[in-house]
Amino acid sequence: MKKYYILFSIFVASFALSACQEQFDLRSNGTIDMTEVWKERNRTKGYLNSCYNYIPGTSIDYAAYTDDAVQSRAVTPGTSFDVWYNQGVTSANFGSYNVDGDPWGGLYQGIRKCNVFLANIGASTAEMTESERAGWTSQAHTLRALYYLQVIKRYGPSPLFTEDLGTAHDYSTDTKASVADITRQILADCDEALKTPDCEDFSYSYGSGQWGVMTKAVAQYVRAEAVMWAISPLLADGFPKEEALTVAADALSNLLKNDYSLWTKATGNMGAYQTYHLTNPNDLRAADKETIYGGGQVSVWSQHGIPTTGGLSSAGACPSQELVDAYEMKNGQPAITGYSDAQHLKPVINSASGYNDKKPYENRDPRFYATVWYNGSKRGTVVIKTATGAAHAIKPNDIKSTHTGYYLRKYADDKSNKNSNADGYIRTMTLADVYYNFAEVAYQVQGPDTKVAGINMSARDAVNTVRARAGMPELPSGLSASDFEARYRNDRRVELAFTSDRYQSVRRWKILGQTAQVTGMTAEGERFTLEPRPTCEDKYLLYPLNLTEANKILKLTGTSWQNPGWE
Repeated sequence: MKKYYILFSIFVASFALSACQEQFDLRSNGTIDMTEVWKERNRTKGYLNSCYNYIPGTSIDYAAYTDDAVQSRAVTPGTSFDVWYNQGVTSANFGSYNVDGDPWGGLYQGIRKCNVFLANIGASTAEMTESERAGWTSQAHTLRALYYLQVIKRYGPSPLFTEDLGTAHDYSTDTKASVADITRQILADCDEALKTPDCEDFSYSYGSGQWGVMTKAVAQYVRAEAVMWAISPLLADGFPKEEALTVAADALSNLLKNDYSLWTKATGNMGAYQTYHLTNPNDLRAADKETIYGGGQVSVWSQHGIPTTGGLSSAGACPSQELVDAYEMKNGQPAITGYSDAQHLKPVINSASGYNDKKPYENRDPRFYATVWYNGSKRGTVVIKTATGAAHAIKPNDIKSTHTGYYLRKYADDKSNKNSNADGYIRTMTLADVYYNFAEVAYQVQGPDTKVAGINMSARDAVNTVRARAGMPELPSGLSASDFEARYRNDRRVELAFTSDRYQSVRRWKILGQTAQVTGMTAEGERFTLEPRPTCEDKYLLYPLNLTEANKILKLTGTSWQNPGWE
C-alpha cells in the first residue's frame, strides 16, 4: 500500500494488504479483500507485523544535530548537516534535512493500522489460541501508545483517533487533542495491554525470533516517558503532576520487580558502562537485563572513525567541547559550571573540583574515557594526535578528520576495521532511561530528596543508581531544586550521549536556544569556536507539519494546525 504523507489520505486509503500471489488470492490489482485477512492465521499475524513498520529508530547522528557533536559530513554542500548548521530549513523542506525526516505520515499510518487491527482481531475467525489473540491484541495496544508518544514528542497537540474510521469519516470536523488527552489514551492503551496474563506473545521477556516485538517492559517504558513529557516545560497543558509521579514510580517499580536491572559487568580494562555498549542486547535477556527495546549494531570505525583506520568513510559525529565540559571530575565535582562569554571560550572553572586546564583530561568521570578519544588517548596501540600536521589533526574542511579536536569512542571496539566490525549497539529503550525519567518527574513534584510512595526511592536515589554503575560518587543531598535540576540534566546528558536523548531533551526542557554555540579544542589546549547554528530558534522546539499537509488541513477545517514559527 502506498505510504501517503497526508493525514487525511492515510485514513481514507483503502484497506489493502499486498503479498505474494502464492500466499494470498489476490485481486487483479494486487490487493486482497480485508475481510479475508481475519479468516486466516498468517494473514492476521502478517497484518500485525505490518503495524510495526513505522517505529522511529535512533542513531549516533542525533548527537550531531545537538551541541554534543559536529558532523564532519557538513563540509559537503547540500547535506542535511550543512543545511542544519548553516542555512536552516522551512516547513516545505524540513523532512529532507531533519534527522528523522518528516514522520507525521508514517506515525499516523502506524496508528491507523493499529486501529484497524484492534477493531477486527476480537471477531477474527482465524485459527489462533486465545493466548495468541490476547498477546497480539496487547502488542497492538502498546504499539499505538508508542506511536502517540512519538507524535506528541515531535508535534505536541495532535489529532487523536482510536477507531477504524473507514472511508466515510468527515475529516473537516477534526480538531487537535491536548497533550493531556493524548497522554490519557497512551496510558489507557498501556494499562489495557498490561492486564494480559504473561504469555508467549506478550510478557516482560521475549523469545527466540521475537527481538523487536512489543513487551510488557515496553509498555512500562512508554508509561514513564509519556508522563514525563506530559508535565514538561514544552508540553504541559493540564496533566496532573501528582498522577504523573504515581505512574512513573509504578512503571519503574514493575520493571525492577520483573528482573530488569542495570548492566554492571566489566570486561578486561573496560568498565561496565563501556562493556554494556559493546555487548549485543539480543541475548534473550541471558546477560543483558537492562535493554528494554532495540539495539542495532553501529559501525563507528567506518562512519564515525579516526583517519588512520583503513576503509574509513567519515570522522562523523565529532564530540564537542561542550560535551567534554559536561563530564565531572572523578570526585563527583563539576569541572566546568558554564561560560562567561557567548562564544564559550572562557569556561567558568569550579575551583573546588581539582580541574586543571593544563591537564584537562585527567581524573574525569569514567564515562568520558568510554565516550571520547582526545589528544593523547589511544585506540588500541594508536595514539590519537590532533596537532597540526599529525595523523589525526583537526581539519575543518576534511570529511575524514575531526572538526573539534575529538573523535567518538562510545560503541567503538579497538579491533574493528574494514575486515571485521566488532563495534557496539545503540539501544532505543533502556532501564537507565526509566531511572532518569522517574527522576525528572519526581524532583518536579516532590523535590530531589523525598522518597516516593510505592517505590521508596527519591529522584536523587534514581540518578545515583545510574552513577554508581559508572563508578561515580553520589549527588549530595540537600541540593536546591534548581541545583539538582542542573546536575540531573547534566548527568542525563553524559550517560545517554550519542543516542537520540539530547536531541529530544533540549526541546522538552525548552533550552534549545542555549545550544547554538559549539566549540572545539586544539592539541595545545586552545578553545576555538564554530559558527552558531541557525536551527536553535524556538520554532525548532516542535516539528512543522508538512506544508502540503498543513494547507490541506486548513482548507478542510478552516483552522491552521501549523506549529508556532512555521506558518
